[in-house]
Amino acid sequence: MIYADPVPSEFVSGQYYHQTAAEYYLSPAKLESDYAPVRFERELRLFRKYCPGGAVMDVGCSSGAFLFQLRQQFPGCYDLLGTDVSGPALDYAESRGIPVARGSFISDIGDDTRFDAITFWAVIEHVDGPKSFLIKAAMLLKPNGLCFVLVPNMKSLATRLLGAKYRYIYPQHLNYFTAETLQKLSEGNFSIVELRSTHFNPFVIWQDWCRGGEEVSNEERADLLQRTTAYKKNRLLRPLKFVYKLIERALGTCYLADNLVMVLRRRG
Repeated sequence: MIYADPVPSEFVSGQYYHQTAAEYYLSPAKLESDYAPVRFERELRLFRKYCPGGAVMDVGCSSGAFLFQLRQQFPGCYDLLGTDVSGPALDYAESRGIPVARGSFISDIGDDTRFDAITFWAVIEHVDGPKSFLIKAAMLLKPNGLCFVLVPNMKSLATRLLGAKYRYIYPQHLNYFTAETLQKLSEGNFSIVELRSTHFNPFVIWQDWCRGGEEVSNEERADLLQRTTAYKKNRLLRPLKFVYKLIERALGTCYLADNLVMVLRRRG
């Protein structure tokens, strides 16, 4: 596994997400995209496949958008709880009716409640000591409970084409995973139910190639997310979406799509 060493203290403590990054996560463009019904369609489809109901904790929930969509699209099926190190993001989640637990997942979340599922959507790459997060998740899960992990794919087509020019190789990402290293991370406490490669954003590849590795600002990231969300919602683009899904499926089969997602089941 590739990882940062040393790790800046602001990332270890979470202070970066509490202060500096909060402006991005709570920007109008980011919130509009995150709360759009199409935003988590892949994650929701996978989640529902294995967990049709029960108690769910979303670790690194940010503004609470995934849990919001879970409640909106499947009312009455789940008891929800989000946790994050960013106070402003949790404030917003609460304003949308999402129950939250504040503080560090490792040190501040007690074990008095057991969960049917715990999710880490694009979180594990941001944390110092990712193994400890999965160990803690195993402690909080019910017997045979599920853990969902999504991370960027270090062997994706985008990474192979762009190398260091790729925008997601940046300071906030402390860990970089391949399918092999992600599997090793789960050893001991979990059995692997499913491992796949998913998501593909050709706009990112094109932009990063043209920019030649120039840093992408948070404003530009939010703007691209907003535009790609609008494309997903545009019914006139349905023929293109069909072609896009075929390409994404082909890349996923070869583990070349942008992300890796792993579904784990707690042993015992």
